[in-house]
Amino acid sequence: MKRWAALGALACATFARDARALDPFEIQVYDATANAPGEGGLELHLNRVADGVRVGDGALLPMHHQTHMTLEPSLGIFPWWELGAYFQTALRADGTFDYAGVKLRSKFVTPPEWHPHLRLGANFELSIIPTVYDADRWGTEVRPIVAWEDASWLFAFNPIVGQSLGGSAGEGPSFEPALKAMHKIAGQLGVGFEYYGDFGPFGTILPWKEQRHYLYETIDLLAVDRFELNAGLGEGLTPASNGVTFKIIVGYGWDLLRMPRR
Repeated sequence: MKRWAALGALACATFARDARALDPFEIQVYDATANAPGEGGLELHLNRVADGVRVGDGALLPMHHQTHMTLEPSLGIFPWWELGAYFQTALRADGTFDYAGVKLRSKFVTPPEWHPHLRLGANFELSIIPTVYDADRWGTEVRPIVAWEDASWLFAFNPIVGQSLGGSAGEGPSFEPALKAMHKIAGQLGVGFEYYGDFGPFGTILPWKEQRHYLYETIDLLAVDRFELNAGLGEGLTPASNGVTFKIIVGYGWDLLRMPRR
């Protein structure tokens, strides 16, 4: 009985690690900016796993040929505080359109006048996801943010810490860093790369072949005020990673306090 219990615990731990992998619905690096007070925003996150993992773990769906679509509304409360949410959907490889969960977030950043180039922040997130996309269903994320920007460059680093609130909660938090480097061209376009990694739980870092690491070549449109466009092509760097993923983020912001009333 002890032997079977140990094998069951090992299987559950392995399953939970795979379930708690990198977020496939929000492929984005935060740069410690926030909506101004009273400013609302709406983003559409769209990505397609063109060449992905073809075998799912347990009840989890395989990532190959999944398409993810996420709507992210946001609202600035103070110069240093922004609230947001995510409504996630997925198009499965067999053509089935699926509800894929919701998330609530609260982001705190240094005010714009704090420093001419350096920005700091932290984003706190609570999620509830269907078990075919996250076996643990409930989870939290803490995303510290460090960013440096001038007229020519933007660098941002997010040392993300994820914590399951489900069956694998006992494994402790996992480490999922993200990094962005972008060069601005005449203030109109930004070109660069984004990196996303998943090392597994802090207490038991996964072997390299089981970790997930991605590198995206990206382009950002900077020329249009209040409009956001980020597109990228990502390649997996380890055997456990998806091979090729395309992603695009489109967003727009409104000053709700100044909108004309009917």
